[in-house]
Amino acid sequence: MVSMGRKVAAFCVVVLGLLLLFVFAVNTGSLQVSPLQLFNGLFVAYDPDVATIYDLRFPRIFIAMVGGAATATSGVLLQAVIRNPLADPGIIGINAGASLAAILVTAFVPVLFYFTPLFAFAGGLVAFALVYSLSWKGGLSPLRIILVGVAVSAMFTGIASALDSGTGSSMSSVTSIVDANITMKTWSDFWTLLAYAVVGLLLAVCVWKRCDLLALSDKTARSIGVNVDRTRIFVSCIAVLLASISTAIIGPISFLGLIVPHIARLLVGSGHKTLIPFSMLLGALCLLLADTVGRTIAAPYEISAAIIMSVVGGPAFILLLRKARASYGE
Repeated sequence: MVSMGRKVAAFCVVVLGLLLLFVFAVNTGSLQVSPLQLFNGLFVAYDPDVATIYDLRFPRIFIAMVGGAATATSGVLLQAVIRNPLADPGIIGINAGASLAAILVTAFVPVLFYFTPLFAFAGGLVAFALVYSLSWKGGLSPLRIILVGVAVSAMFTGIASALDSGTGSSMSSVTSIVDANITMKTWSDFWTLLAYAVVGLLLAVCVWKRCDLLALSDKTARSIGVNVDRTRIFVSCIAVLLASISTAIIGPISFLGLIVPHIARLLVGSGHKTLIPFSMLLGALCLLLADTVGRTIAAPYEISAAIIMSVVGGPAFILLLRKARASYGE
């Protein structure tokens, strides 16, 4: 049981870290401004340097924060639904399904580009439905879900690669738009992401009690009057929505929806009333940190935030599992 003081301290540290990282990210690059100059340029008088930063860096920073919050929250919800600490939008194929749908819409129906998150949501739902139905055999097995999820993810990824190869790689530029790429994102991309993310994040906050109930066995939950199947489907749809809209704008990010919930549980406990909002903040911090590191570690070249998360995520997840045996069992 995590004390209230520790929870408050964890929230304060993450919020402070996010604010400091935001200021650092704003000044990462060839053009730098002081906090006072930034404030004056935004709210007092026009400043060409601040205007450039506002147009080029601010959308990228805010997209990383909102996308990170959405992806991390999706991981929390999926782990509650499936009762599997290894559940992640990337591992069980949701990201691959959403990415394929986004690529198809962008390539073949560009007039519907601004509705890409909706089509990505449909693709994510198809992927999740496949995993859920193919994993069902008198009940859900965590191992079957992971194995089927890996297979479904590989299938959708293969379809995207086949389309790319079959068209003479003419889809490569389209794929790069939605394939874990935050570079050159605009305010239009941010507002598109935010419009869907706000709905999903608000719904996620509202279902914290249902997530706690899903942690019980199905028999116990039904005995207290919970419609387990309906609750599981509803929470799953929210999780798929959050993962899909993030994938549609910034592409699939590996391990973020897997690692952040584990770190959050160690810091604030397993109660979803605090776990969900804390995971939002921590997810925003982690993805913004990955993107900022990618911009600075090989400057003037850039490394994708997805690559940073993959390189750091694997070892970090193994380390977390080794240190958290008491929480998750042998």
